[in-house]
Amino acid sequence: MTAKTKDKNDNSIFIGGKPFMNYVNGVIVQFNINNVSEVIIKSRGKFISKAVDVAEVTRRKFLIDKNLKVKNIVMGSKEFENDEGKLINVSTLEIVLSK
Repeated sequence: MTAKTKDKNDNSIFIGGKPFMNYVNGVIVQFNINNVSEVIIKSRGKFISKAVDVAEVTRRKFLIDKNLKVKNIVMGSKEFENDEGKLINVSTLEIVLSK
């Protein structure tokens, strides 16, 4: 390992519009190759349901032997300004999976 310190969010997976299995593979890589003890799956808005699916499929189908647990779930919202200048609230979700 190099002398460079690891960023606190190196173990975060941000869910978006990419194919579902890309995110599942990302979580698997974090646990198996990077050997982290926990992974944070983050999502906003319409991608929240995909984040839940990624967490559950990873836990129940791919990393059964790791005995992953849902350590924490954080729900919230963030305020953004849309193109017309109107303030809108977007829901957020963070799922923490741990060994």
